[in-house]
Amino acid sequence: MIGRAIAAGQASFVEQSFNRVYRHLACEAGTWNLRGMNAEFRTAELLASQRVRAEGRLTIVQAEGRTRLAELYQEGAAKIRLPRHDGDGIEAVLINTAGGLTGGDRLAWRIGVGENAALTLSTQACEKIYRSAGGAAQVSTAVSVGSGGWLAWLPQETILFNRAALDRTLDIELGHGAEALLVEPVLIGRTAHGETVTRAHLADRWRVRQGGRLVHAEALRLGPDVSRRLAAGAGTNGARALATVMLAGPRGEGLLKEARTIVGDEGGASFWRVAETGKLLARIVSEDGYALRRRLVPLISLLSGQAALPKSWSL
Repeated sequence: MIGRAIAAGQASFVEQSFNRVYRHLACEAGTWNLRGMNAEFRTAELLASQRVRAEGRLTIVQAEGRTRLAELYQEGAAKIRLPRHDGDGIEAVLINTAGGLTGGDRLAWRIGVGENAALTLSTQACEKIYRSAGGAAQVSTAVSVGSGGWLAWLPQETILFNRAALDRTLDIELGHGAEALLVEPVLIGRTAHGETVTRAHLADRWRVRQGGRLVHAEALRLGPDVSRRLAAGAGTNGARALATVMLAGPRGEGLLKEARTIVGDEGGASFWRVAETGKLLARIVSEDGYALRRRLVPLISLLSGQAALPKSWSL
């Protein structure tokens, strides 16, 4: 409050009191920098006023033999578009109109897929995470899929720039007989642009449940010394593009051999069951975004039942 009063020049009594207190402290410390302190207050307030606070909600249901829109809510920079889509289900495109994220930004997506409904979610473009002036950007996604439903979570690449910081969570709740294809690609800088990322922070947490039972949990934590960690043999051997792909459902077992062929020597794929839930999990590590997509696109096509990728992936 004192910082705001001084910056606005509205409370002379408060300012005088503050000056007396600060003058005493400054003399004790042998320094004098009231202007610098005021500038810090103003900078902190300005940054806080410019932070993104956004939420998007989407619910679809199956009615009269078709998948239909039940709810659409948009707040702040979170926008959702529903392009025309051939075939069953609905395709939705998630958009962050802020043009990227930085420290202190908050973005939330809340998605509902009704029983026997089908939804494909993608993003309009790669999400860019810029250098943070303080704190981490936070992105949370929560999706519930009713019995017999289908979800394809296919965001385009997240790009981390030098000194970026991102905390991200993905929570999926599947009903009985529901299936989900989940994809998260990440680029640590863009090789073609000559970008170098030496320090950054990424915390990525997944939780997938079916029928209330936890069937998949993982937590990726990268940073702050990104270059050293990626260069290590236990890291990525210097590769700057990585992706996690998971198919939750019974079809994965029959697709494992072909999935391993697609991934090749740039990763691996496995299949196992947790209770009645089957899951195919693949990891891909490539030297750059182009090489990553050469593996990722055919893998997504295979696991989605040869369905075409969202149009936004090819723009």
